[in-house]
Amino acid sequence: MRRIFIADAHLRNEADDNYRMLLRFLSTLEGNTETLYILGDLFEFWIGSPHTAFPHYQPVLEQLLRLAQLGTRIVYFEGNHDFHMGPYFTETLQAEVHPGPAIINIDGKRVFLCHGDQINHRDYGYTLLRAVLHSHVSKLMILLAPVALTSFIAERMSRQSSRKHGSRRLRWDYPAIIRRFARHQFKRGCDTVICGHFHMPFIERSGSDDDGILLSLGDWINQYSYAELVDGHLSLRVFS
Repeated sequence: MRRIFIADAHLRNEADDNYRMLLRFLSTLEGNTETLYILGDLFEFWIGSPHTAFPHYQPVLEQLLRLAQLGTRIVYFEGNHDFHMGPYFTETLQAEVHPGPAIINIDGKRVFLCHGDQINHRDYGYTLLRAVLHSHVSKLMILLAPVALTSFIAERMSRQSSRKHGSRRLRWDYPAIIRRFARHQFKRGCDTVICGHFHMPFIERSGSDDDGILLSLGDWINQYSYAELVDGHLSLRVFS
């Protein structure tokens, strides 16, 4: 049995290439994957509600449900595009949901898992925005708003975020920030750090064994990268 790690599909429309590719990939996990770790931003926008408020996500939700019914445990780390995951994930999928980073024991290793949006501590503007969006007040306001209004706000925020993506990469040295953060976690006793968010797939090992591993997952927009843990060995792969 194996464990799979994915992040950053930013799903929008089931006709999109990355949406279809992700559905194909998830179908290959049926019956052979012990745990699926989703490290945030699977959706372009999701906030949990008592009902399925976003019908365009139904195909991927059905595929996740099939995996859960076949015995795959789903562990979800909320991102900056999906949070307050709601009853579909916690009740229907019986998923383990983490609103922030967590250290999980996997095969005797201390693995630090996170979406990655909190790694850059100097991005004060985003830190404030995240606190607002993840607050209980925002959750209540969004749940009470009409779905059409929620979708409009989400689309607008998505466009603004996409426009700023290039400027952020010029302003911040993301690989250096990720490596510095990982070194801090290694000093705290973690063996492995896995994150998403930065859309930069790479794996680095600080030693000759499977300790001191930093893995940045990349994305499912056009890279189709994911991580696989089998028999204690962690690898970065590409689905095609």
